[in-house]
Amino acid sequence: MSERAAPFYCPYCGDEDLRPSEAVEGSHGAWECAACNRAFQLKFLGLLSRGLRLNHGGGETI
Repeated sequence: MSERAAPFYCPYCGDEDLRPSEAVEGSHGAWECAACNRAFQLKFLGLLSRGLRLNHGGGETI
């Protein structure tokens, strides 16, 4: 996947004024919040092993 995952808001203050961060060398995928002056990076951790299960009524449960 070559595209950046774009966050909708800052995970620290909740503000929406975000910009891609280019300040740190090799910080691909880093974002800067103009409101709280923090930099952060989104990271995919993996899939949960439990997944979705079918209940007895035929619907899905988590």
